[in-house]
Amino acid sequence: MSRFDRYLLVQLLAVFGFFALVLVAVYWVNRIVGLFDQLIGDGQSALVFLEFSLLTLPNVIRVVLPIAAFAASVYVANRLMQESELVVMQATGFSSFRLARPVVLFGLTVALALLVLGHVLVPASREALLARFAEVRQNVAARFLTDGEFTQPSPGITLYVREVAASGELLDLFLTDARTPDAPVTYTAEKALFARTDSGPKLLMVNGMAQQVSGPDRRMSLTRFADFTYDLGGLMANADPGRRVVEALSTAELLSPTPALLAETGATREAFLYDAHNRFAQPFMAIATALIGFGALLNGSFSRFGLWRQVGLAVGLVAVVQGIDSLATAAALTTAGGWILAYLPPLVGLGIGVGLLAWSQRPRRVARPAAERAA
Repeated sequence: MSRFDRYLLVQLLAVFGFFALVLVAVYWVNRIVGLFDQLIGDGQSALVFLEFSLLTLPNVIRVVLPIAAFAASVYVANRLMQESELVVMQATGFSSFRLARPVVLFGLTVALALLVLGHVLVPASREALLARFAEVRQNVAARFLTDGEFTQPSPGITLYVREVAASGELLDLFLTDARTPDAPVTYTAEKALFARTDSGPKLLMVNGMAQQVSGPDRRMSLTRFADFTYDLGGLMANADPGRRVVEALSTAELLSPTPALLAETGATREAFLYDAHNRFAQPFMAIATALIGFGALLNGSFSRFGLWRQVGLAVGLVAVVQGIDSLATAAALTTAGGWILAYLPPLVGLGIGVGLLAWSQRPRRVARPAAERAA
């Protein structure tokens, strides 16, 4: 690697690190605001919130890295053009493609990081996140119970606990199950415990009684018990701990979807294949966006007012590539063999970047002085 390549590559990586840090922070904070309201509102601790926040970080990084690569290439190219460093290198005989060599190396570095994120870290974090969400959903005490307050975890069910002891025991429990309006049941117990079983969470009540009103004459029956087990399926109606999502599956599972996986996720075979190939294709978007940003600014020249037109052109071209990506995704999910469309946006982006570099090498007319034009 030549001295110029090292110099430009170091500049790109330094600015990329800054932009990546800022964009990740902004995007991450935006994502975890809703997570904070959900977890803290459900009674979870700050440590649980921190754990969930960290598990969302790999996916946030995967999303913002191509944007950071584009911003870094535009910023560095603009600064070097303003300081005439690129102009000097072009005067020494460097072509636009030769100048772009460290940009390609920079894009490949970012693409390698995206490959690791897409194939390893993001699926692992999504799977861990789903597992932790399932555990939190099953933690009914943290989700529904507040000392001395009546709560309604689901329609027809009312819970009251005088105190939740440090040991986890629920003292002086009151539970009304009115999901069957004609035969509501009210349970009271001196204490109770939550237990997780293979069939779902259970409520173990000790030293209590059950009162049920039924029949046309609304007769009440009373049953005392030393211990009683109540199924909390009604409280956990929204929980689905066993269901996986496509984003949490490994690439090998996506490339060879089984009927069991298709049934479990509820996704189509086309969605499986597209997501798998998208993990291979999306890293090349980092190279494409970096080339577009660098190539667009090479088409400018020194100006006291900056290269805002070229910057606007680069932003517009990246927006076009992102639009193609959205259209390709929508088409691929409903088309047999649509997985090949995952490679269309990166190829279009790379083509635009190469085209900009080639266009920057065109012969340019030099404006003659006014005196010569008058003569």
